[in-house]
Amino acid sequence: MTTNISEKIILESTVPEELAGHRLDQVLAKLFPEHSRSRLQRWLKARYVSLNGEICLNNKDKVHGGETITIHAELEIETPWQGEEIPLQILYEDDALLIINKPVGLVVHPGAGNHEGTLVNALLHHAPELALVPRAGVVHRLDKDTSGVLVVARTPTAHTQLVSQLQEREFYREYEAIVQGELTAGGTVDAPIGRHPTKRLQMAVVERGKPAITHYRVLERFSGYTRVTVKLESGRTHQIRVHMAHIHYPLLGDPTYGPRLRFPKQASPELQEALRGFRRQALHAKKLGLHHPLTGDYMEWEAPVPRDLLEMIELLRQVKLVVPHRPG
Repeated sequence: MTTNISEKIILESTVPEELAGHRLDQVLAKLFPEHSRSRLQRWLKARYVSLNGEICLNNKDKVHGGETITIHAELEIETPWQGEEIPLQILYEDDALLIINKPVGLVVHPGAGNHEGTLVNALLHHAPELALVPRAGVVHRLDKDTSGVLVVARTPTAHTQLVSQLQEREFYREYEAIVQGELTAGGTVDAPIGRHPTKRLQMAVVERGKPAITHYRVLERFSGYTRVTVKLESGRTHQIRVHMAHIHYPLLGDPTYGPRLRFPKQASPELQEALRGFRRQALHAKKLGLHHPLTGDYMEWEAPVPRDLLEMIELLRQVKLVVPHRPG
């Protein structure tokens, strides 16, 4: 089913003298920063932009200063995706934002093999106007089997502003995870991430990858495992999973980057069974902070740790942690 929704846009501004000599596309980006450059480019090509009443035909034309720029456009997106009545755990909602607690197992975007049953399908049912927003308003992604806080922009303007915050590393993102191995202290991983050179469906630390920085801190140590809190400066695909595996403390249950399962010494049959049955990366997006795209106020939300992680933590606590004796 195709969703057809449209919204009229009328914008007008006078070119300030200090922009005299600049290209038209550059001026549009300065005067209408609430809209993305790609959207403004599309409007130019569609002949929705006029300068002193004359339709603009070339985005490289230069302005003289003092002209009136007018945009008569229509937001219209035809999406092949349809809304579905899928329950959403909404942590916060207003005219500009939706803050969702995404459960484990829910794919964010439709794609090959999963055109239905995704978070986007649920969002389009809850708020059909999201068909007008790029990527149905989803600003950042969480892996299918990662739970936690995710922000959705309800308008194109809010989406542009939030994407800008994300790119400028202004989001606060805190995760909780269980890793294999006994970390003795926190630290930082500063290592670029890109596509794995031979396994094209995986990411890896590679010399020519994009910059990526992950900070981690020990919350609780168990026999053979450690509970950590993780904070991101950047947001690369699978960043936490790749970085923790890179320093040889992979996430418990990670089917892609984790090694063979190891049992703690003196692990009970119950714990062994639970570890075997934990088939997803032990990762939860716990906190998200950002500046509201309309008011500029800083806001923060927290999603409770899901039951499967809490139960695993309780089982790991039952195994005595043996601290090596250090003479002297």
